[in-house]
Amino acid sequence: MTKVRVKTDEPFEKALRRFKKKCNKEGLMQRLKEVTYYEKPSETRRRRLAKAVARAVMEEL
Repeated sequence: MTKVRVKTDEPFEKALRRFKKKCNKEGLMQRLKEVTYYEKPSETRRRRLAKAVARAVMEEL
């Protein structure tokens, strides 16, 4: 479970931004989308291939 402690005198917007950043880093929203909606096998393969290509490009740099 993702938790963010609000610091003293910290604006709510800043704490919310930190919470969203933490959720994105953990892949929470992506996992929620995967579970909520059906994804065709061809779309799954396409997404995984695109992810692998992006990873390969980053390794070359």
